[in-house]
Amino acid sequence: MFVQQFLGADDHARIAEAIRIAEEKTDGEIYAVLARRSDDYFFAAGFVAACGVIIAAIIAALLAHWYWFDISLPVFGLAILAGFISVVLVLWLAPSVRIMLVPHRIRYRRAHLNAVQQFLARNVHITSERTGVLLFVSLAEHYAEVVADAGINAKVEQEEWNGIVATLTDHASRQAVADGYVAAIGKAGELLARHFPPTDGKPNELSDHLVEL
Repeated sequence: MFVQQFLGADDHARIAEAIRIAEEKTDGEIYAVLARRSDDYFFAAGFVAACGVIIAAIIAALLAHWYWFDISLPVFGLAILAGFISVVLVLWLAPSVRIMLVPHRIRYRRAHLNAVQQFLARNVHITSERTGVLLFVSLAEHYAEVVADAGINAKVEQEEWNGIVATLTDHASRQAVADGYVAAIGKAGELLARHFPPTDGKPNELSDHLVEL
């Protein structure tokens, strides 16, 4: 399926060049992935919306009883069904509304899962020295993560990646995604160079480009 790119060709070229320059100073491998969203959230949002419809129906029933408002059970049931169908149609026709109904914890969990899946699907985990690093951003969730392979995790603490994550999220929040990747790649390259200096003859095992989902 064709996915229209969020960034332009010039931005992709800048990011690819930043990866190439960073990898000249290290045996580490840097891979970048940008996702517009990490899930369609239809079912998660639908569950939250259904709970809302049920709560609204209970409140309506209590108010009707309190104010002695007579309503037949079939009419009340049809009103609940109509409300549920209306909510489903809104979620179906307006995908941007879905994520607004999903709790942050679920959004971040889905984004984290997507980051791990991309780490495995893009073969970042099978470099010869286990020195692959994935820089991942999911825009809809306002989420960024650095996923490092076992060879790097043995030497680099997570705290050292936090500044890179902050760089990605800060630039993404300012609609400067490409600049964020360029800056983050530079910082990742410096960090990898400290722990994994370059050796002669090491091949470039991962493509130097940004993947958009």
